[in-house]
Amino acid sequence: MTQANRIIVGLGTTGLSCARYLHSLGESFQVVDSRLNPPGLAQLQAQFPEVQISLGEFSAELLCSASELIVSPGISIQHPAIKAARAAGIAISGDVDIFSRAVRKPVVAVTGSNGKSTVVTLLAAMARKSGLRVGLGGNLDGAQAAPALDLLRQDEKDLYVLELSSFQLETTACLAARAAVILNVSDDHMDRYADKHEYEAAKQRIFNGATCAIVNRDEPASAPWSKEVVIASSFGAGKPEQGQWGVIEQNGEFALVLGDELVLRAQTLKIAGKHNLANALAALALGQAINLPRQAMVEALQEFPGLPHRCQWKRNLRGVDYFNDSKGTNVGASIVAIESLGEMLKGKLVLIAGGVDKGADFSIMAPVVAKFVKLAILIGRDAKNLANAFKDSIEIVFASTLVEAVNIAAERASEGDAVLLSPACASFDMFTDFTHRGRVFESAVEELR
Repeated sequence: MTQANRIIVGLGTTGLSCARYLHSLGESFQVVDSRLNPPGLAQLQAQFPEVQISLGEFSAELLCSASELIVSPGISIQHPAIKAARAAGIAISGDVDIFSRAVRKPVVAVTGSNGKSTVVTLLAAMARKSGLRVGLGGNLDGAQAAPALDLLRQDEKDLYVLELSSFQLETTACLAARAAVILNVSDDHMDRYADKHEYEAAKQRIFNGATCAIVNRDEPASAPWSKEVVIASSFGAGKPEQGQWGVIEQNGEFALVLGDELVLRAQTLKIAGKHNLANALAALALGQAINLPRQAMVEALQEFPGLPHRCQWKRNLRGVDYFNDSKGTNVGASIVAIESLGEMLKGKLVLIAGGVDKGADFSIMAPVVAKFVKLAILIGRDAKNLANAFKDSIEIVFASTLVEAVNIAAERASEGDAVLLSPACASFDMFTDFTHRGRVFESAVEELR
């Protein structure tokens, strides 16, 4: 073991991946966590019994003794002890930063408030259809994904496709991606950032050292701030210019196009909603930027079933459709889900929302809620904050549990309506995470008779 004093700050999934990676290199390290029983503690102790672990309030003195702090995404680098270490000249990094120094194959990087999991999963499917060995992961959850550093310990890959959060990008100096995109930016994590500009600045770090960028024409915040970044192409919901990706309407049906060239008709896709057309276009634009064959991309897109808990259709009961969008943990995601489904309905939406608001401004949801929603059933810690935003728009009902909310929705929805779980909030007041919340919703829907 070398004597470098690296300290992993924060355990959990990312912290464990950092521990595994450093151990594989023969690097010595310590682990600190402000929680007394953090997730992954037992696993860390079992796998690396020799590693020193410090739990409870962070010690600035200890952190200032490190050669490098590897900070997990869930911990703000504005924590006083971390700021003290930085002021003392201690290097601050994260798992993606370490990944970027070690990776030797091309990387495609995707961030954004919404849609990034769908885009990276779809792009990975396109690349595999093209015959490439793909490492998929980063911030992405799921059986086929892994933390960035765990990807480097797998069999050799031809391409890495990473979903990245703003938290991960805070500690990433230069990812040097082959292609990068900010899909969109909406109010999220305002409990972590001073303002939206600071949030956007974190996401802009995805372009540091990038070969090229893909831009969402419908999202001004997706464009690189640096004029040195080459823009390879753009995508958007309307008719595009030559060489750009977009959507046109033909005979009452939507089609995806590259300039004036028809690529495929939207009705051939298994994923629904206008927001998923934008996700498809983003994946196509990224694939084009790394020279994936067009036919392979189209075939993968047509086969793609969508991701769980992301505006996923679950059931039709007595003419009412039920959609699980538990991953809609912020205002922007819920607006997109409401608009995308509402525009397709003969009736109206019954919306189930609420949880932990993360400092969001729900007033910007009011216009779309007023247009497409007939009843909002609100749950969770900050339900009253949503109610205050919607009170002049629609009828509001409170429910003490998600199961109760589903039962109320079933009673109040009429044929042609749809029930949509899109909370616009985090889940940890009532659930382990958004997947737990989604499973409870799905179970309650299945129990309806």
